[in-house]
Amino acid sequence: MSHRQFIERLLIAIAIIALALLLWQLRDLLLLVFGAVLVGVIFRIITNPVAKRFGLPDGVALTIAVVSVLALFVGAFWLFGSEVIQQASSLQQAIPRAWQAILSRLQPMGLAEPLNQWLGSFRRGGGGVFSSLGNAALTIGNGIADALLVLVGGIYLAAQPKLYRSGIIKLVPEGGRARVGQALDDSWTSLRLWLLGRLVSMAIVALLTGTGLWLIGIPGALALAVVAFILEFIPFIGPIVSAIPAMLLALAFDPTKALWVAGLYLLIQQVEGNLVEPLVQQRAVDLPPALLLFSLVAGGLLFGPVGFIFAAPLLVVLFVMVKRLYVRDALHTSTEIPGEGER
Repeated sequence: MSHRQFIERLLIAIAIIALALLLWQLRDLLLLVFGAVLVGVIFRIITNPVAKRFGLPDGVALTIAVVSVLALFVGAFWLFGSEVIQQASSLQQAIPRAWQAILSRLQPMGLAEPLNQWLGSFRRGGGGVFSSLGNAALTIGNGIADALLVLVGGIYLAAQPKLYRSGIIKLVPEGGRARVGQALDDSWTSLRLWLLGRLVSMAIVALLTGTGLWLIGIPGALALAVVAFILEFIPFIGPIVSAIPAMLLALAFDPTKALWVAGLYLLIQQVEGNLVEPLVQQRAVDLPPALLLFSLVAGGLLFGPVGFIFAAPLLVVLFVMVKRLYVRDALHTSTEIPGEGER
């Protein structure tokens, strides 16, 4: 190897390392970009059938999609917003009291102090998965500026998806552009199907949770249903976290109801896992459960609370990319691409 070749390869290696370090420093921004992609996919889910069904220009259909989504949120807030805020405020005051009541009941058994010390060890541990999960609960309601950035970015991406798709493809050498374009199309289709599946599951879980808690007589049933709807977006972890406030309230005010609440959440998860999910996955993306679980852990460790939110959709994209570009194209091995027949 000549000195010139050695220097060229060394410079290429340095450039790759520098790019990796730059991307790591910009990881929060990259997550916001991916969030905008998710929002853009949601808008295109509405835009494409509207444009096709009514023969409207793409821009008009997108405007209808954006206005419809915003109107849905505004209408829901107008109908239920004041009740949800009132119940959330009551829960904010009731949950600490409920926790103190539980500790008071455990005090005669000598369990209150060990429990406080155990929870304190998690708070002092920092950096772990459960610590990140606790931080996630504390940061709910923050990040309005980031949410607006993601929303506006998603609208821009939904307005000109072909422009950004072609821009990404042009970054690849000409010989690989067709494969990359196919991989991007597969990822978009899979992400669309996964989002549709999650939205269906979230709506069903929220409806069952709110109805069940109301029948049991747990205060703040509507607010807890909203919490269940939001956290259901995060597989495995979200349903567990959403059950904690309801269990605390039940244990504090009427311990006998805690069994009913626990049974309700277990029943809902059984209905979702054995009835809703199989029906949804027939048309959506079926991710390997172990892979999904460890992706959540990795997302929390690498990116903090936001990593839990984006871990599953990021896994969908990586899952499809690996299958398309590596397993099928590089290894020439036959493999099924999620959603391949849905375009």
